[in-house]
Amino acid sequence: MKKISLFLFFTIQFIGYSQDIDTLSLNNSDIIPLEEVFVFGKEPIFKTEEDRNKYLILKYRVKKVYPYAKLAAEELQRINKVLDTLPNNRQKKKYTKKIQEETENKFSQELKKLSRSQGRILIKLIYRQTGASAFNLVKELRSGWRAFWYNNTAWFYDLSLKSIYEPMQVEEDFWIEDILQRAFSNGQLEPQSPAFPIDYRALEKKWLNKPDEQN
Repeated sequence: MKKISLFLFFTIQFIGYSQDIDTLSLNNSDIIPLEEVFVFGKEPIFKTEEDRNKYLILKYRVKKVYPYAKLAAEELQRINKVLDTLPNNRQKKKYTKKIQEETENKFSQELKKLSRSQGRILIKLIYRQTGASAFNLVKELRSGWRAFWYNNTAWFYDLSLKSIYEPMQVEEDFWIEDILQRAFSNGQLEPQSPAFPIDYRALEKKWLNKPDEQN
């Protein structure tokens, strides 16, 4: 399968974020660590209008498809939990067929409207939320989604289903993560923990704290 082209961004001037680690003390002996919170400033400032427009387009796509990736993780967890309780393959097939029909009735029209570019981002975010590539999820019959995805998302045929999410290695993936963290911080998207650890501080250090190329 052909590799996905990198979404190239050029040098930016970073308006930073602060990461606060706090604790809540109930008394002298009980200290509860609170979750890390990212507080962002304004959006990144780009050197050219073209670069800024690319960021805004990516932002629109990420916010459009993230809810589907979040749903995929929730549904996969629910489906597998139920399947583990069923005693035989006949009941498992019956259950997965039911889930497929419910999902198709609820989301098929929405997914058909996704563009190829939005579908590509969705595949990456599915990996972020489930820890498995879309290829493996489609291959795994337990998910019950094989026929659904192929029947209702024409863009699925043209994309690399083996694509994964690597924000430390792929610059586009970093910007996707940046967009997600900002949207989580300001309440535009509902957060869901990724399937694997993502250290935004390390990502910021690699991708944003670069030497000024103008020097």
